[in-house]
Amino acid sequence: MKPTPTRIEPIFSPRIWGARSLAPIYPEKTNLPEPLGEAWLTGVDCKIATGPYAGKTLGEAWAEMPAEWRGKELAAVTDFPLLVKFIFPTDKLSIQVHPDDAYAAAHEQAAGGRGKTEMWHVVSAEPGATLLAGLKPGVTKKRFIETLESRKNLEDLFQAHNVTAGDTFFIAAGTPHTIGPNMTICEVQEYSDLTYRIYDYDRVDARGKPRELHVQKALEVLNFGSQGCGKRPRVPLSKTPLAQSDLLSACPYFASEIWEASVLDSRTDKSHFDLLIVVSGNGVLDGPGFAFPYKQGECWFLPADLGSYYIVAGAIFPASEKDYKQRPNSEPTVLIRTYVPEIQFLRDELAKAGHTSSEISKTVFD
Repeated sequence: MKPTPTRIEPIFSPRIWGARSLAPIYPEKTNLPEPLGEAWLTGVDCKIATGPYAGKTLGEAWAEMPAEWRGKELAAVTDFPLLVKFIFPTDKLSIQVHPDDAYAAAHEQAAGGRGKTEMWHVVSAEPGATLLAGLKPGVTKKRFIETLESRKNLEDLFQAHNVTAGDTFFIAAGTPHTIGPNMTICEVQEYSDLTYRIYDYDRVDARGKPRELHVQKALEVLNFGSQGCGKRPRVPLSKTPLAQSDLLSACPYFASEIWEASVLDSRTDKSHFDLLIVVSGNGVLDGPGFAFPYKQGECWFLPADLGSYYIVAGAIFPASEKDYKQRPNSEPTVLIRTYVPEIQFLRDELAKAGHTSSEISKTVFD
């Protein structure tokens, strides 16, 4: 089965804090009858839209994919490893925390047994947008519980972060957090939906019921120690007159890069598949024997053995590389590329490229 770029259809999830318009990412989703909070781009129930697996769910397709599609390092992985979402909050999410793998394996086998470490990339943000991530230095478990029980000023115990488009946050398992309104986020995470709600601002759902809290479990996994939860600096990877790529964040579960390109020449790595998330722009994804139009909001699975390909912003019809490079500059496409890395190899490659250990440690985590 010849490897080919494969588009995955999103699934849209209602949320109490969601939006009734998902424009501009999904301009067809406006004046919605109920608020949608998340677009799951790689949920295992998402349908494959193109290629030999078209019509199957991602979970079904993954079970059938050979090593040439998955990548040599992922050939024996049972479950699809990466969950990517767009998040559209118009209200605060609950104050929450996620368990790590060890806790999930011991206590959450029925929910998959995997923890949740994640990365947020801010796609857009209105002036004054903020989020909370991590506790302030010196906040003890005793003080946290007392404040939670008093139902007053819990947010004052957290580190608050002003948010602007282009910011990236790394949220390790055990880090308490909440995302605020008036922003759109692309989230990349290990595949898990385990969330322990600590506080939900006394909200009720459409039936007048409060959402379930998980305070005891949250207290068991919450990290009360030092937490480096601020904005993560980018690590430059490559730059040409027509394209630039930077590493946003990496850990053993995922590595995510941001690409801004008019024309980008790239190739896949045989050790892993890639996901390309179109944050903005449109154009053509082109390579030997294939050419596909892409647009904002889409997610593309690139098989490990795909080889070379081009991203050509603004292109409408497939054309040769020469034709592409002669095109007038179009509005660049912004993409997030994410994959499952071999973390020490990634560190070594960044060091070979001249980045210091201090630079690397601010963006790459064990």
